[in-house]
Amino acid sequence: MVDILFWKDTVLCKLEYLYFLRSFYSPSNVRANVTKPTMTETLDPLSPSTNSFGRTGVMTKLRMRFGRAPVSRPAGDGYVEFGEFRSERAGVKKVGTFAGVFCPVVLSMFSALVFIRMGYLVGNAGLLVTLGQFALAYLIVVFTVTSICAICTNGAVEGGGVYFMISRTLGPECGGAVGSLFFFANVVSSALCISACTEALVENFGPNGYLVGSNPGIPDGWWYRFLYRSILNAIGLGVSLAGASLFARTSLAIWVTILICLSSALISFFVTPPAKIDSPDTNRLVNTTAFNYTGLSSATLYENLFPSYAHDYTADGQLVDFASVFGVLFTGVTGVMAGANMSGELKNPSRSIPWGTLSALVFTALWYVALSVLTAATCSRELLQNNYVYLLPINVWPPFIAVGMLMATFSAGLSNLIGASRVLEALAKDNIFGSLLRPMVSRSSNPVLAVLTSWLLVQIGIMADSLNAIAQVNSVLFMTSYLAINLSCLGLDLASAPNFRPTFKHFSWVTSLLGFAGCVALMFGLRALYACGAALACGALVVALHLLSPAAADPTWGSLSQALIFHQVRKYLLLLDPRREHVKFWRPQMLLLVASPRHSAPLIDFVNDQKKGGLFVVGHVRVGELCGAGDPLADEHKYWLKLIDHLKVKAFVELSLARSVREGAAQLARLAGLGAMKPDTVLLGFRDAAPPRDFFRDPVSPYKTEQFDLECGEVIFPPRGPLGARLSAAEYVRIVSDVLCVNKNVCLCRHFHRLDMAAVERRCPSLKYIDVWLVELMAPSCEEPFTVRGLFALQLAAVVRSARGWQHLALRLRAVAGPAAPPPALLGNVPPPLAPASLSSPSINARLLLFTEAGRTVTLGPPALAGLAPAAPYALGERLERLTKLLRINATTHIVNEWPDPQEFSRRGSDEGRDTYQNVSLDYLQVVNSIIKRSSEATAVTFVQLPSPPPLSPQGSPSDDLVCEQYLKVLDEFTKELPPTILVRGLKSVTSTSL
Repeated sequence: MVDILFWKDTVLCKLEYLYFLRSFYSPSNVRANVTKPTMTETLDPLSPSTNSFGRTGVMTKLRMRFGRAPVSRPAGDGYVEFGEFRSERAGVKKVGTFAGVFCPVVLSMFSALVFIRMGYLVGNAGLLVTLGQFALAYLIVVFTVTSICAICTNGAVEGGGVYFMISRTLGPECGGAVGSLFFFANVVSSALCISACTEALVENFGPNGYLVGSNPGIPDGWWYRFLYRSILNAIGLGVSLAGASLFARTSLAIWVTILICLSSALISFFVTPPAKIDSPDTNRLVNTTAFNYTGLSSATLYENLFPSYAHDYTADGQLVDFASVFGVLFTGVTGVMAGANMSGELKNPSRSIPWGTLSALVFTALWYVALSVLTAATCSRELLQNNYVYLLPINVWPPFIAVGMLMATFSAGLSNLIGASRVLEALAKDNIFGSLLRPMVSRSSNPVLAVLTSWLLVQIGIMADSLNAIAQVNSVLFMTSYLAINLSCLGLDLASAPNFRPTFKHFSWVTSLLGFAGCVALMFGLRALYACGAALACGALVVALHLLSPAAADPTWGSLSQALIFHQVRKYLLLLDPRREHVKFWRPQMLLLVASPRHSAPLIDFVNDQKKGGLFVVGHVRVGELCGAGDPLADEHKYWLKLIDHLKVKAFVELSLARSVREGAAQLARLAGLGAMKPDTVLLGFRDAAPPRDFFRDPVSPYKTEQFDLECGEVIFPPRGPLGARLSAAEYVRIVSDVLCVNKNVCLCRHFHRLDMAAVERRCPSLKYIDVWLVELMAPSCEEPFTVRGLFALQLAAVVRSARGWQHLALRLRAVAGPAAPPPALLGNVPPPLAPASLSSPSINARLLLFTEAGRTVTLGPPALAGLAPAAPYALGERLERLTKLLRINATTHIVNEWPDPQEFSRRGSDEGRDTYQNVSLDYLQVVNSIIKRSSEATAVTFVQLPSPPPLSPQGSPSDDLVCEQYLKVLDEFTKELPPTILVRGLKSVTSTSL
């Protein structure tokens, strides 16, 4: 049993640690004076944090070292958002700027370049090109470091380093993709350094090596080199398992040793006399056995100023070029990420990473410039091209360089191995790849399985024999990471996010843009094939993670894409001026009012097809009032968003809280949308007595789901029973009148529970047509197709037919050969038809049509084109064909001659005002319904004209209920047993025949 002792005045530990205590220890083992902290106390940013100490046995230490995290982790575990304060893990010691950032960065940047490949650079590219390449590489790295510093100083940085910064900025998809490439970049870099260390071993201790002379030394060959690499990799594995803090503390001693070795090389350039330097035994391309070391010489310097590319004796004689030289050179600046990778082991990452990285850049740049200039001034080009380890034979004491080679390469490889394991653990903790990487999460401070996985991948990478070949891949992968970092910072700055306030002041969007552009140009300009491969891999990972990653499905941190989208949408919404709207560019903007989506799923799906790239808003009204206890719709809103995802529709959700459904519907009709993107058409379900169908529970429904039936028994979107409460007839009709009163088009949708969208999409033979009945029920007229109401219905039907999945259906227009002008009492105060002379006159476009609709006067354009006027010498069928041709609508026209005259069926009584629908004969409605029904055997959707709602008294009266009941009864008989039907009443002109 473990007895955990707490200090007397210690503050409370974080919630994660308490969860661990509750899981593994009984309450009796904890001191009685320890109280359970609240969430507020554990996350108090002002509370000091101290580590707890206790006496643990050997077995407990082993379990902590090799134990894995449980599958289910407490809320808030893993990596947190910028600015969230977390206390340190118990027993973990942190390192400072010098040991944790400066030394690892210097050691990683020197790596294989400083001792083993300086001759390769200067000997092939010349001094001027080498210095230019260093300047270019450092320029990109400096820009990238400023971006890193800006992100680091903008909030708390946890383990995972660069991946943590990218993922918290770009989101889980892009962050996971770039983080994966960055993980492989560290793996490849570790393999490169181990290969360089092996090369140094063979050059020094192999056959005829510089330190063994004529003695046999260690054997050489591909398999022997692979064995040496494997041994070095195994040693690195052992150190990594011992812990990153151990390496961080030994890095100071390694750095001092390498500094001594480099100082000896610098001194040797001045004190070593001219001499003949033997060719290494590994160079089998030339027969010359020795090359000149001239000492400081202006002639030698001039000879090495300009490029002269030769064959690489370590890569089977491949010809060197500018790109290959830069690829090797860039490996000397990729180590800039080493400090960021150690962010989990730093005391203060936000301060240590900027200062440590920038100082390391200045330090390494000075050494690279000094070595390049002195090398070009003392060594002949033949020596540099044929002996890459020339620093060893010219040194005052060669073992200095041998030690520097081995320590620089091995420490850099070890640093990259540790960095790769930390990135892999961060990917696992963020649940980027789900259960695939879950075992990588360790409960201890050292991710054992992540280290083993990284070691295994490095073991595969060291099978590549050529160091220079590995360097090309390594450079492209790191450039991809740099590109992502600069893109992250550029996006944060351009998005003008208020919370992006880095304390690092030497950053601007210009530096990020230059760094981003430089990485893209170098990647595709020097190694286009590798760059395309990295871009394709990154793109494929982004798509795969977006579709499959659990972290992308339910992200716990923000994404830069959302901030940028908001920034751009706001800008373009301001540019979208409603005063500049034109009918030529009209598109449907729909507001669908829904009571319960359980019963309306097919209708929601249909309207999504009907919108034709326009605006689609799903609206819902809850009856109630604010009570001062918070927003009563906040919890419900998230389920509406889940509904949108479940139905796979492109819609917005608007919820309204009002004292009545009518009041809430009026609010949505007037206020839904933003700026010029406001709905112009409101759709409602039909009020009838049909039993509702629950599409979420129906086993044969394509919309079946259980995500809205919670485990606690609560049902989201509760279904309405057959006898459930419905809107009163008066309230329903007043909602329709209110929509027309605010100048919105209105559609009533009926029988859409019968619509089988899957049957439509698979081209079922029983569904062939979309029918549009351009007939006014109360006053059938041959002029109805040419009115604004008729053209609006025709436009809606044409939009539906143009949607994907509906294009195979034929569009049929049906009109009646009735009287030329409807009775004014049935349509409102409509002026008499225009005279033929006025229709053909040039001023026809100036003529306006006024009529009364739902208590207001609506001004419309001319009802028809001049050639389609009532007095034109064309039959109705020809006029309809000309109309569809002018509107570029592919439809067939059908004239219905058997449509009855409503006057023949009228009851006795008044023909005006609110008594209109009291006088409609049931026989007339049944005859009309049978005509439409006979023509709808293979119809998928039918569009019909909605009669104008009856005028109602503003204050309401008992007689309004009877009038509204009669109006709805007329609509019910009119559309009874038809296919899915939309009753349309349009107020706005939506068609155009001009360019």
